[in-house]
Amino acid sequence: MKIIIAPAKKMVVDTDTFACEGRPQYLDRTQLILDRLRQLSYPAAKALWHCSDKLAQPNYDWLHQLDLTRQLTPALLAFSGIQYQYMAPDLFTAPALNYVRTNLRILSGFYGILRPFDGVVPYRLEMQSRLPVAAAPNLYAFWGSQLYQALTPTPEPIINLASREYAKTITPYLAPNQPFVTVTFGSLVDGKLKTKATLAKMARGEMVRFLAERQAQHLNDVAAFDHPDWTYAPERSTPDNFVFIYQK
Repeated sequence: MKIIIAPAKKMVVDTDTFACEGRPQYLDRTQLILDRLRQLSYPAAKALWHCSDKLAQPNYDWLHQLDLTRQLTPALLAFSGIQYQYMAPDLFTAPALNYVRTNLRILSGFYGILRPFDGVVPYRLEMQSRLPVAAAPNLYAFWGSQLYQALTPTPEPIINLASREYAKTITPYLAPNQPFVTVTFGSLVDGKLKTKATLAKMARGEMVRFLAERQAQHLNDVAAFDHPDWTYAPERSTPDNFVFIYQK
């Protein structure tokens, strides 16, 4: 069973907490993306990133000096957005760390797919960014089926805790009858289920920690998510979509 999650825009450098255990599988492809990004003018890079000068300028400066082989941080610690804060991987037990090492994968526009202890550097690039690379018109075409092939060389169940833009890198390539279960965290608003981004990110991180601590091996283990703020809703769930409703 594999669990997929999205990266975070916010990243840090941490070379002390855990050691890196390898390099990203598609590092040569990442170098092609980096070379392409370095060809962009500052206005083009800022437009690609959809951010202010306050964020764009330091990222543009960093783009031209980053080294894919130095000052590396394990991917699980490098991303520091809300989902990763609530996952709290630096507090994992040894069995939980072993679990995510085997079962968890992070999808990335820049690196393609990452194992938790692959060494990475900070970057800014979303999967949906309209960046032509080589002969590909965008990153979805650039990566093609490679992320799926790395994720499950032999088809196995997949738990989707990623956002839609990242899950789209996997779903077109699923093997026939391969289980792919999206976990939805929503709130009831006037009787309708609404996803609130911050709450969902928090819950996704906590779900990863729950599955790792439980050493989950079956899809049904997801429905057993034990959290005071969330309740599994079997009446709203399907075999492909497990729904949890916020209780506060």
